[in-house]
Amino acid sequence: MSSGAAPSFSDAFRVWLRIGLLSFGGPAGQIALMHRELVDERRWVREDEFLHGLNFCMLLPGPEAMQLATYIGWRLHGFRGGLVAGTLFVLPGFFVILALSTAYATLAGQTWFASLFFGLKAAVLAVVVEALLRVAKKALKTRAAYGIAVLSFLALFLFQAPFPLVILAAGCVGYWQTERDPGWLGVAATQGGGAPPPVAAGFGHIVRTVAFWGGLWALPALVIGPWLGWNTIYTALAAFFSKMAVVTFGGAYAALTYVAQAAVETFGWLKPGQMIDGLALAETTPGPLILVLTFVGFLAAFQAPGALPPLAAGMLGAMLTTWVTFIPCFLWIFLGAPYIERLRQNAALSGALAGIGAAVVGVILNLSVWFALQTLFRRVETVKAGPLAVVWPDWATLDGQALLLAVVAMVAMFRLHIGMVPTLGLCAAAGLALRLMG
Repeated sequence: MSSGAAPSFSDAFRVWLRIGLLSFGGPAGQIALMHRELVDERRWVREDEFLHGLNFCMLLPGPEAMQLATYIGWRLHGFRGGLVAGTLFVLPGFFVILALSTAYATLAGQTWFASLFFGLKAAVLAVVVEALLRVAKKALKTRAAYGIAVLSFLALFLFQAPFPLVILAAGCVGYWQTERDPGWLGVAATQGGGAPPPVAAGFGHIVRTVAFWGGLWALPALVIGPWLGWNTIYTALAAFFSKMAVVTFGGAYAALTYVAQAAVETFGWLKPGQMIDGLALAETTPGPLILVLTFVGFLAAFQAPGALPPLAAGMLGAMLTTWVTFIPCFLWIFLGAPYIERLRQNAALSGALAGIGAAVVGVILNLSVWFALQTLFRRVETVKAGPLAVVWPDWATLDGQALLLAVVAMVAMFRLHIGMVPTLGLCAAAGLALRLMG
């Protein structure tokens, strides 16, 4: 399938483990790392095959970098290759975020620990703005795309429209309009690429794949329900994050808007500041950024443990959330990979993806505004007027120190081009110093 020698399974295992341990920097950095390791250095995958797989994964809900690893692993060694590649991409980061979540839950009351996160929150605002600019540059190619982005932002910010509805509407508009005018969003069907491994891609394949991965997806809830009860935080987490796994197109930053709105405002599992803290932790760990959901599951269960000890509840909530978030990713890849050649040559599906991509810009802009308000102001209110429901700050509560640190983070990332992780460390140290001196 490539210009280089096919790797042994053991060689591939070591490389996937290396990628899982070094995959910092969000989807862009992770995809670049895989490209360097698999295409440039080892030549296990051709350039067109790599881009082919990336286009396919961009059509799917969930973390595209983890799904790309799973897809390439499948192409190299079939089912076991995809399983190992996807698992190793997630597992190191999961253990790190679990340890950090435990520390956060047990140390949050200490002044020095809270001061570290004061600085991290300001840095996270800069990271999200950087992601907004990067995605906008890639996704907004026509006036129509800009229009979809603006309308998506207004629907979320002014009317608090449901995130899944915004994404669905953008995808449908992109699909229908691209069928009529392929240049409307600046897309075209892709061509070329090598043939995937031989797979019995028929009705039997669909039934077996859906039954196997669908059963694994539902298994934790079917065990926990009779054990701890069906009306507990655990079944609520399983149901909510299973739903999220189906509708969250556009990567982690798009998903965070949906999760923040539900976890903070609808369910009351977390406070706004805790959601931002979780993103700061996820930014400093390897693996998919969507591992921030592991933190959400941990803290939600830790704070409402029911019959379990808080730490045990937190770990169960974290594992449950991670399971129902990532098991569907394997389902999408193993179900759809044999049909990828048909998908990539469909211009209308590319249009749906372009529409979703444009909407994601509006989604991330809404997330940026939400983070900015929660970070820079001590009090934020929701002002309602008819169908409008706008989150608005109390300007008298502007935090000057938080604003200063946010400016420092912006300068570090945009002017000095300091990396994300060093910027997070710099702002954490600065926040600690400011709070301890104050």
